[in-house]
Amino acid sequence: MEQVPDRFGRQFRTRRMGMALAAFACLLLQGCVMAGLESVKQEAKLSSSFVRPDDPQEDIGAREHPLVLAKYGGEYRDTEAEKVLALIVGRLISVSEDPARIFKVTILNTPKINAFALPGGYVYVTRGLLALANDSSEIAAVIAHEMSHVSANHAILRQERTTSAELGEKIVTDVLGDSVAARVALAANQLQLANFSREQELQADAIGIRMIGRAGFDPFAAARFLETMQAYQSLRSGRSETDEFAFLSSHPTTPQRIEMARRHARFFGAPGIGETGRDRYLDGINGMLYGDSADEGFVRGRVFAHSGLGIRFEVPQGTRLDNQPKAIMITGPGDAATRFDAVVLPPFTTLPAYLRSGWINGLKWASVKSTTVPGGFESASADAETEGWRFRVTVIRIGSQAYRFITAAPSTTPDVAAISAAIASTFRKMTDAEKSEIAPLRVRTIRFAPGDNLGSIVSRMKGTDEQLRMFLIMNSLKAGETPAPGARLKIIDDL
Repeated sequence: MEQVPDRFGRQFRTRRMGMALAAFACLLLQGCVMAGLESVKQEAKLSSSFVRPDDPQEDIGAREHPLVLAKYGGEYRDTEAEKVLALIVGRLISVSEDPARIFKVTILNTPKINAFALPGGYVYVTRGLLALANDSSEIAAVIAHEMSHVSANHAILRQERTTSAELGEKIVTDVLGDSVAARVALAANQLQLANFSREQELQADAIGIRMIGRAGFDPFAAARFLETMQAYQSLRSGRSETDEFAFLSSHPTTPQRIEMARRHARFFGAPGIGETGRDRYLDGINGMLYGDSADEGFVRGRVFAHSGLGIRFEVPQGTRLDNQPKAIMITGPGDAATRFDAVVLPPFTTLPAYLRSGWINGLKWASVKSTTVPGGFESASADAETEGWRFRVTVIRIGSQAYRFITAAPSTTPDVAAISAAIASTFRKMTDAEKSEIAPLRVRTIRFAPGDNLGSIVSRMKGTDEQLRMFLIMNSLKAGETPAPGARLKIIDDL
């Protein structure tokens, strides 16, 4: 088995669970792509109305824009949400220090929490971030912050520090060929945005808050949204998906930074001044997709289900199930972790032959065995081992697809095979009834009516095992706080 690269090793020593999650990197030699990736195909069609011929930064933004779309699931189209953003951007441009610059704001189709800017006026917010914000002034604060990076040429400086991806390009091309999946993976490799410095972030804070204040928005919205992000970070701190924290890592939400945002806001007056635009904003995001899309499959409690592929499996109590861009990750029990993904089998290849085809380092050839799983599907499993780690790999064939469960655990774990089997044995095809019952989660707005209580509202929250905490964060409420009668609230529902 190859050694885990040093940069991973340093990270893993500080967090043992991270060791199990990343051990797959040294086990697999072949790229892993979910079958549903074909649906990720995106054509980047840039409107000429956003191109400013005399802008030397435009070429940079135009070149990177297709990579952004490929990495973040494409553009999310929602007429009402786009109208809200257009009104916000128009007001910000009118008070901008660079009013001649044209900005293109794109909603990215991902539940991850992120916002960033590229040279040439390309500004991006994810629908995950939109779901957390509570009013137009908070989104105005985010967009103004990113616009400030562009106007101050921070995006140019960051672009100069991005990592060359020539080696990544060669690896992806060699492994995956010229498929759609290869182009998506290649885009992800090429788009490696360096973080802004702390000084640049604070400068963008100051400029952005001045912008929203001049535009008539609540200038305290920036500090308010930073507090929301801090609470969200605390909620998600036990999760393993590093992409979830792209915004949080590059936009640190320290208490000192929040206080500095408040001091900048006080230049305009006391709290309570300025427009929040809450009702208009909530109208705009009502019904917006939340969490995973149908193309990615859905996590519901301990079940992963993909209605398009028609498959599902369940994980045991005490484990955590995360739908990540490249694979489904199951953490636990203990220090074990399991990765689920899918590949296309070469024609006429048996599953034992596939397991022995060279993509598993440290494979124990004698351990390769054929079997079947519930539903009569052909299956095979094998063991692998390296210094300090044991692996169990189970592959299940449906047509030309090989669905893979790859379990990693420290060598001290007594029975890796049993851990893997507890998950892989639940894999099966979905019934027609199950396919019809599962639906995407969406942001819904409701009113806190007379007679309602917090418990009854919170019980309607779907897609999270932290219903109360997530409800409070999404609605900018403190622990123990009860909404005022008639207040508009956000919940997550699949109705």
